[in-house]
Amino acid sequence: MELETAVVRLSALAQNSRLAVFRLLVQKGPAGMPAGDIAEHLGVAPNALSFHLKELSHAGLLTSRPEGRYIYYAPDFAAMNALLGFLTDNCCAGSPAAAECAAPPVCDAC
Repeated sequence: MELETAVVRLSALAQNSRLAVFRLLVQKGPAGMPAGDIAEHLGVAPNALSFHLKELSHAGLLTSRPEGRYIYYAPDFAAMNALLGFLTDNCCAGSPAAAECAAPPVCDAC
């Protein structure tokens, strides 16, 4: 992952509402949730939620798909795992504890 991509993704998550949205969607899994349900669950105004969903999507952390009249949003687990991998790539800098530091992707089932 490029440094700029990591900065964009971390910046998108560095806001209370966006982080709450992303964490909720991670809990819901690949099926995701419609925007209205996200707004209701988190108590976020729909127009504010639209802004946050746009920021997370622009950062490459969310996918969206239309289903009838609704748009469902879901986390991009590959992007999430890539970001976590980027953050831990040089963990322990080759020390003997490096084997303990190396962790598999957080969500390899998704």
